[in-house]
Amino acid sequence: MAVPPANLERAFGVTNIKSHIPLILDLDDHNYDAWRELFLTHCLTFDVLGHIDGTLLPANANDTAWFKRDGLVKLWIYGTLAPDLFRSSFETGGTSRDVWRRVENQFRNNKEARAIQLDAELRSQEIGDRTIQEYCQKIKSLANLLTNVDAPVNERTLVTYLLNGLNEKFDYIINVIKHKEPFPTFEVAKSMLELEETRLKKSTRPSSTHSDHSSSNTALTVAVTSSDPRPQQQHNQ
Repeated sequence: MAVPPANLERAFGVTNIKSHIPLILDLDDHNYDAWRELFLTHCLTFDVLGHIDGTLLPANANDTAWFKRDGLVKLWIYGTLAPDLFRSSFETGGTSRDVWRRVENQFRNNKEARAIQLDAELRSQEIGDRTIQEYCQKIKSLANLLTNVDAPVNERTLVTYLLNGLNEKFDYIINVIKHKEPFPTFEVAKSMLELEETRLKKSTRPSSTHSDHSSSNTALTVAVTSSDPRPQQQHNQ
């Protein structure tokens, strides 16, 4: 079923593509899958998805309206690319589908190398000065990126990586998690670590019991001395 011309012209109302697709596609950010989903959804909403998937073709070589819309979609793609990716994807002429395929190939053809890089980064993660929440968020983010390049990490391995990057203050809970039956999922291990983190913070707070006790004794001594009812002895000259 053909798209009504009035619907197709809606696309020209998009004056700032970044307000619709708030991601800049970058090889170093590993954000292709998120960018792709947002871009395809945007094109679907504005009835120009056919320019990307090849189902919306020009009626003939003089179909000016089609070529204008296709040029607009090309501008959308180029407008959401990081500078290095723009330079490696840009070619004069061609259609928006041609540009789309060039961008896609740069990510798909580099999948194995990206998986190796991400796996190495995941294995070498250490908590450092981060909180458990921040550390787990980074671990999970890397795991999600590996899934996006068809190299998913199973739960047990992910928990193992999580534990390996902790420092010695978590030794007790690490041992508990390792011997827990059944072996905990990532989320369960994260919750256990957060509880341990809270316990450790409480145990390292400076205790005020001793100083408070000393102050109370001093105050009590002063009070007793000042209120002693016994008369002072008079010394005869």
